[in-house]
Amino acid sequence: MAPIFDFKAFSTDGKAQKGIIEAETSKVARQKLKKQGLMVTEITEKSVSKPSAARAIPFFGGKVPANEVALMTRQLASLVKANIPLVEALNALVEQTEIEVLKVVLEKVRQDVNEGSSLAKALALHPKIFDNIFVNMVEAGESSGTLSQVLLRLADLKEAQMRLRGKIVAGTTYPMLMMGLAVVMMIGIFTFLIPKLTKIFESMNKPLPPITKALLSFSGFITDWWFLILFVTVVGGIFFRNYTNSELGRPKWDAFKLRSPVFGKLIRMIAMTRFASTMGTLLESGVPILTAMNIAKNLVGNAPISNAINRARENITEGQSIAEPLRRSGEFFPVVIHMISIGEKTGELPSMLKSIADTYEDQVKVEIEKMTAKIEPIMIVGMGIVVAFIVFAVFIPMMDISAIQ
Repeated sequence: MAPIFDFKAFSTDGKAQKGIIEAETSKVARQKLKKQGLMVTEITEKSVSKPSAARAIPFFGGKVPANEVALMTRQLASLVKANIPLVEALNALVEQTEIEVLKVVLEKVRQDVNEGSSLAKALALHPKIFDNIFVNMVEAGESSGTLSQVLLRLADLKEAQMRLRGKIVAGTTYPMLMMGLAVVMMIGIFTFLIPKLTKIFESMNKPLPPITKALLSFSGFITDWWFLILFVTVVGGIFFRNYTNSELGRPKWDAFKLRSPVFGKLIRMIAMTRFASTMGTLLESGVPILTAMNIAKNLVGNAPISNAINRARENITEGQSIAEPLRRSGEFFPVVIHMISIGEKTGELPSMLKSIADTYEDQVKVEIEKMTAKIEPIMIVGMGIVVAFIVFAVFIPMMDISAIQ
């Protein structure tokens, strides 16, 4: 990536301008700005102390939070709707954004648009921030002259995706936290408490009950072979992740998740919400149906459902409807198929898909609450059994000691 320079300049009508430009050297940067009709008064390479787009968020690959993208999109929509020229609208966004990564990217987008590029093409150069949905919808909005409306729908879609993600995180955080604390507590008991009790039991010189022997053996295995357990856990986790991300393993793992008794229905609901929300927004914005389905299949997050969407897309090219191939796949809820079929017949498919998304977004929250309600007692009972096992294993020999005394 070529160096980036900050510049201050005056336009031909005497207006002061400032921004950034990408060039090999400051001399080349001055020449580029001169061709744009700007008289440069100051130009400096961006300081190394300022985070660049690639390293501003080192652990997240320069990504920008989804809520910041949604806010920026809604602000851009308002500026475009007010008939403010696109370059000036982008300049306003650059000046007010406080996220360095987004600021640098928007400055580059503004520069490309000022040089004659379309907004969609300028955004497509930054796929980490503006995904395929964003670019395709903006392209459709530019070609149809409805950019402000499309940007508003994009902001709504981003916010809907954040709401869905928030519901999933909120519903699963407590069970995962409880499980983590239980594991930490068990590790502490078996590695610190039980070994100390072992010395007491050994000094008794008496046969120990089977339950106590089992407890001491398990504790000894953990303390003696913890490095092997850690190694197997890490290697197993890496192997499992690689397998479930591979072309062979992912479809099998995703199919297993859909069939699981506790999580299967929830996972399918989430996929339905993503599919309907994405498709509805894309179609409403004027994106061709084949392009919309190609984007949607990559966002559902489940291989069997993605394959069903892809097969339906292939059938559409042969003149068939969407609903029938989706029904044959067996991966979609009957009510979803029914509503899509009605939408196709009435010509209201985008609004019907948005209705499906809204319905299932609410049901996802309900299903998460039901799932949590099922998991919590299971975890409590499981922890109770483990604690009871430890208590009996420890106190039976202790009672023998008390009886002797």
